[in-house]
Amino acid sequence: MKTVRVTFGLLCMLALVAMTTIGCEKKEGGEKSEHQLDRTKEFVTVATGPTSGIYFPIGGAFAEALKSAGYNTSSQATGASAENISMISKGEAELAIAMQDSVMQAYKGFGAYEGKANPKLTACMRLWPNYVQLVTLRKSGIKTVADLKGKRVGVGAANSGVELNARMIYEAYGMTYSDSKVDYLSYGEAIDQMKNGQCDAAFVTSGLPNGTIMELATSYDMEIVPIDGAGRDALIEKYPFFSRTIIPANTYNNTEDVNTVFVYNIMLVNSELSEDVVYDMLTVIFDNISTIKASHNAANKHIDLSFGVEDVRIPLHPGAVKFWQEKGFKTPQN
Repeated sequence: MKTVRVTFGLLCMLALVAMTTIGCEKKEGGEKSEHQLDRTKEFVTVATGPTSGIYFPIGGAFAEALKSAGYNTSSQATGASAENISMISKGEAELAIAMQDSVMQAYKGFGAYEGKANPKLTACMRLWPNYVQLVTLRKSGIKTVADLKGKRVGVGAANSGVELNARMIYEAYGMTYSDSKVDYLSYGEAIDQMKNGQCDAAFVTSGLPNGTIMELATSYDMEIVPIDGAGRDALIEKYPFFSRTIIPANTYNNTEDVNTVFVYNIMLVNSELSEDVVYDMLTVIFDNISTIKASHNAANKHIDLSFGVEDVRIPLHPGAVKFWQEKGFKTPQN
């Protein structure tokens, strides 16, 4: 009987161990299947910007980081913020870089998007700051924003992020486009016309430094017109997504700091993507952050996990909420 009891007890113990092991395997298997993602079946288009700007190389680096982890990715050159917002809204892109002022107008339906609010727009991360740079040549005599009256001014392609910035700045300084001879040119085109004497000033909104401005500064007596004073105060009061900043001395040929404003770029994400996909994409992006930082100085300085998402003014995608909250960051818009 003793042998039978020992054998029976041993069998019970073995059965218990087996059941525990199976339970753990099921649990582990369940957890794996819950989070496992076949990245090769996920097609991700990253909407960037013009090939001459900063959006293009940085957006391309995002695509490359995702591709290295198995995603089917491509980066697409675009007209920047306005086109990128449109692509995200139409489901033509999964990720898109855009200036937050343009995004806010589209999200709430004011300015260039009057009556066309898109409350479904979602973001997944903050990017780098875009600096408003009002560029001219010394011979133009333009020293202040008010001096743009009567001048030929390149304000950016119609409804582009640059052009929306220009329009708001004119408004803040008590002016309208009718006070100048405005041309709806990309800043690259406007600067080319400046070289030919066909344009007096151009709005450029980008990270620092901007290659097109650097090229101008090497061959021409270029100046950056400050955005400051009461006009800047009025701009920030009405549009609080702008913040005060400076263009540091020696960024270009400027020997002193120049007052201006900046607005953050953010990464929009298609709201139709699943929570798991967005969570995984953010994980991949920050696991490969060195690839993105290497794409441009602006990315190297300003794209980092430590900056969080408190500066993002629209709701985050649920997958992004999960990612950032797990990292210990607040998600105030959710």
